[in-house]
Amino acid sequence: METLIRRRRSIGRSEGELSRTAIGHLIEAATWAPNHHLTEPWKFTVLTGDARRKLGEFWAKTRADELALEGEKRDGFMQGEAKKPLRAPVLIIVSARTDPDPAVAEEDFAATSAAVQNLLLVAEERKYSAMWRTGDIVYSAAVKKYLGLEESDKIVAVVYIGERGVSDAQPQTRKPPVITWLE
Repeated sequence: METLIRRRRSIGRSEGELSRTAIGHLIEAATWAPNHHLTEPWKFTVLTGDARRKLGEFWAKTRADELALEGEKRDGFMQGEAKKPLRAPVLIIVSARTDPDPAVAEEDFAATSAAVQNLLLVAEERKYSAMWRTGDIVYSAAVKKYLGLEESDKIVAVVYIGERGVSDAQPQTRKPPVITWLE
């Protein structure tokens, strides 16, 4: 498992369709993340095919309106934003239910983050390419509504995933961890 963890890389562009069965397997594995009191706070919204284009167009217009962009600047911005969901054949939007109790809400967000990591590790094990993305889109109330999420839900990740990456990810290193020992 340690080798798998160290080998996993974020692949920003991918191709190759995944079956519903394969996507379901990834999501089922994600749900084995630890979560306090078994709240199972996560939701998974899967976009494939034309749904990715529609989301991109919706987001591009929504964000351009929010930024009050006009003319060529608006057109260029919208064109760039609309293409982003097309970087992979599958988008899995992972969101967390937000509990009214702030402590439970924080634990649920952390558990949903662990679920995303499970999904990424199983994707790596199956040799799929994947990337955890966020950005302004995850904070958009309009996007949450568009996806059928509750206003109080928090989008934790937009996982871009495909059968194989378009380019190879480079080896990476990590800084030594900061460890404080108390005895």
